[in-house]
Amino acid sequence: MAAPNPHRFPDAEIAGVYRAIAERRDMRHFRPDPVEPALLERLLWAAHHAPSVGFMQPWRFIRITDRGLREAMHALVEVERKATARALGEREEDFMRLKVEGLLDAGEVIVVALADKREQHVFGRRTLPEMDLASVACAIQNMWLAARAEGIGLGWVSIFEPLELAKLLAMPEGARPVAILCIGHVAEFYPRPMLEMEHWAERMPIEAVMAENGWPAGT
Repeated sequence: MAAPNPHRFPDAEIAGVYRAIAERRDMRHFRPDPVEPALLERLLWAAHHAPSVGFMQPWRFIRITDRGLREAMHALVEVERKATARALGEREEDFMRLKVEGLLDAGEVIVVALADKREQHVFGRRTLPEMDLASVACAIQNMWLAARAEGIGLGWVSIFEPLELAKLLAMPEGARPVAILCIGHVAEFYPRPMLEMEHWAERMPIEAVMAENGWPAGT
């Protein structure tokens, strides 16, 4: 029998981690209730404690508190939503029926961006420069899981023109927005991913994306 692992969390805490992963949802429907400042601070703490390649911490968080700015961002999303629908061809009408964001409804809106001057960070990025983006994605995932554990909804909006949003938020040259995060209280969490419920797509079985010693067959 193997010796107990002294680094292992208690069973209840482990279950909580896996539950947050299983029940995390990309939320689009929010109540207008404000998010408590201490709670928002905890979510940002979780994001800022994500792993980053070379410890470069490339993320920047911009809290949007101006209603006019929210509305301008919503307008940018609407432009891209219609362009995306047209690009989908025969699925255009199905896409236009989907709710893709909660910008005007959520209690908080946070823009997550890549910092400028990233070329100065070579550690871990010399052959894979996109690892700065991967690091930002880790920060968003940390926040997402923390939000679900706190009972708070979070939706990742990626339907926007990055250059236009960067201009709207006066970002320095070289900085780039990655995500608009809608964060807030919800009436309920979707029982399954919304796009699965809307018959847009289904989760692939793990066997379809995993292999040993080579590329997964048939993918």
